[in-house]
Amino acid sequence: MASPKRLPYTTAGAGGGARRGSGTVPRVVVLVFLFVIAPSIFFVFRSGGHVHVASDPKGSDGNQETDWQQQLVTNHLKSILSKEVIDAIAASQQETGALNLDFFRDHASPSWKTDDLVDNKMNTSLDVRDKEKAENSTAEHDSPLTYKAPKDGSDEHQVDTAAKIARRKLREKRREKRAMDLVQKDDEAHVKLENAAIERSKAVDSAVLGKYSIWRKENENENSDSTVRLMRNQVIMARVYSMLAKSKNKHDLFQELQTRIKESQRAIGEATADADLHHSALEKMRVMGQVLSKAREEVYDCKVITQRIRAMLQSADEHVRSLKKQSTFLSQLAAKTIPNSIHCLSMRLTIDYYLLPLEKRKFPRSENLENPELYHYALFSDNVLAASVVVNSTITNAKEPEKHVFHLVTDKLNFGAMNMWFLLNPPGKATIHVENVDEFKWLNSSYCPVLRQLESAAMKEYYFKADRPTTLSAGSSNLKYRNPKYLSMLNHLRFYLPQIYPKLDKILFLDDDIVVQKDLTGLWDVDLKGKVNGAVETCGESFHRFDKYLNFSNPHIARNFDPNACGWAYGMNIFDLKQWKNKDITGIYHKWQNMNEDRVLWKLGTLPPGLMTFYKLTHPLDKSWHVLGLGYNPSIDRSEIDNAAVAHYNGNMKPWLELAMTKYRPYWTRYIKYDHPYIRGCNLSD
Repeated sequence: MASPKRLPYTTAGAGGGARRGSGTVPRVVVLVFLFVIAPSIFFVFRSGGHVHVASDPKGSDGNQETDWQQQLVTNHLKSILSKEVIDAIAASQQETGALNLDFFRDHASPSWKTDDLVDNKMNTSLDVRDKEKAENSTAEHDSPLTYKAPKDGSDEHQVDTAAKIARRKLREKRREKRAMDLVQKDDEAHVKLENAAIERSKAVDSAVLGKYSIWRKENENENSDSTVRLMRNQVIMARVYSMLAKSKNKHDLFQELQTRIKESQRAIGEATADADLHHSALEKMRVMGQVLSKAREEVYDCKVITQRIRAMLQSADEHVRSLKKQSTFLSQLAAKTIPNSIHCLSMRLTIDYYLLPLEKRKFPRSENLENPELYHYALFSDNVLAASVVVNSTITNAKEPEKHVFHLVTDKLNFGAMNMWFLLNPPGKATIHVENVDEFKWLNSSYCPVLRQLESAAMKEYYFKADRPTTLSAGSSNLKYRNPKYLSMLNHLRFYLPQIYPKLDKILFLDDDIVVQKDLTGLWDVDLKGKVNGAVETCGESFHRFDKYLNFSNPHIARNFDPNACGWAYGMNIFDLKQWKNKDITGIYHKWQNMNEDRVLWKLGTLPPGLMTFYKLTHPLDKSWHVLGLGYNPSIDRSEIDNAAVAHYNGNMKPWLELAMTKYRPYWTRYIKYDHPYIRGCNLSD
């Protein structure tokens, strides 16, 4: 029976002897690999590529053989693997112990090439204390390893390299940077979403205009009591949650929120402090809090709530704009009106005047009217009460009342009332004379450009067109310039002073909305240095200059005036009538008024043409003579008012109107005799 054939180790060679010889060689190689090379590789990996051989009691021959084998394997690995890989294996052994298969399962993708980067940046990433610690450790051990005893006192050592510390710090910094980037991106997105509402709210003029501001109650009581404030906040959040509940078809929750909103609003009412609340308000607040907690659990959505509140802010912004327009319209409308009590006073005085005999209608001391040695005042007004305050305050504070002469001009409607008042209440030893502007026959449309323009069809269309806006906010931009005072010639008489008073050398012009607080005779001694007009300048760093009043896009304006020239105030002006005539001031006024027939140089009014007419012909007076803004500015310093010779209520909030600022009214009302029969009869009260 033939014996079975053996599989050869190799197909090389021809004879059986050859096959046996060649089969012996692979067995030797396998044995050498298993018993020599493999253990050497293991020890090399374990020791980080450095072979440390302990003393062997068997003799030096065995040690030399082992060193030779390990050195051979080490050289072989160095020829195959890069230094970075071997260093990384060594560092990993230091952190996790000897390499094994479980280590590579847990760290499938180690970052082999970060060690060099870490080593290069180690000195810049470590703080001073860590850097000194690493240097001291290196000097003591002559090794990159530092050994720390474990806290539990065991024999095991925790091994921390400088590279490991640096890697940990870099990882922490990367995490912090990623977190900061995410927060910043989120914040930027949030800010962008809010910018529209915020920017629009900035454009709203929130200046407080006395007691008639839309912000009145909130500004007067900025620190509202906590209960009122909390209940208002609850109402806002309830509105937001109600919209969310409705969008999610939670009708029961929606109805409940709507009910609580109405209850809270009724409980708050007009209250601005906790003391104003009804005793049931606390219970309403508690119930509303419970409903809001329930709504938060059912429909809370941070993103949607943010959008809703932003929409509410924009809606409130639009509402504020609308109210602001209405407030402007109403304030301008109120400024044009005369209160019933003053109208009553004028009518009663007029009736009684025309019942007087002709011989009793004359004022004494008429010879003083043309005496240039006296102190002459020009006052043009259709308001009896306002004119009485100007005259009374001037005489009360005058050192020599007998030397003061008042030239008062009014219209036909108020001529009788003005005469009757001063006949009944003469200004002491001072002289007064009342004239009717309609009796100035020389003041006609052929001579005066304003009268001619008022007769034109274009001006009538501008003032009296039938298709006026029907809403309060519409068309309010030009309402200021449609004030009847701009139509009245009383407002333009200031440009004709030499024609009205041809024999006078100087005259002090006063508006009817001023109060005199000091003797004014010093103004006649002011050296105007050849100028025509003496006035207090009103410009600050960037406001009340010529470019505020004139249209500098027009070539006639741009060519003749400086846009940064300082403006000045009408209301208390000392005029040199001799220089007026020499420089033909009235002619200059006529020239510019004719060029502005289509209102292309300035809007209506007398200050813009006054600035142009007296350009480079105005001498600035000391500011203590004249303080302005009591009719629109709530923040004038009280000491400035008290020290001023004249306080001017320029603006819409005149002192005789209900919308006047209460803190300024006493300066004006102190010169009214409220116990006078005519004033009592018309229900005029302080």
